[in-house]
Amino acid sequence: MEICPKCGLPKQACVCEEIAKSEQKIKIETVKRAFGKITTLVTGIGEGINIKEIAKTLKEKLACGGTVKNSIIELQGDHRRRIKPLLIELGFPESSIAE
Repeated sequence: MEICPKCGLPKQACVCEEIAKSEQKIKIETVKRAFGKITTLVTGIGEGINIKEIAKTLKEKLACGGTVKNSIIELQGDHRRRIKPLLIELGFPESSIAE
């Protein structure tokens, strides 16, 4: 049985990621890029959370392309209204998400 190095609980009962999710201050914003393209940025997701897995899930659910650069999730298109419910579904508290 594997033991989590952070909390000392077995991997199946580890709550480190859940605690980390409740401490995040996530900000959702859009920026206009070259040729008038809109990109949605999700910032504030910090350590203790697999940001690449979250980006992959968001890209699948929103049917768009995107990437992770410097702990910022960049999604192609304007998805401000649709991201917040998806982040809540992934376990982030609603009070920690700002638009």
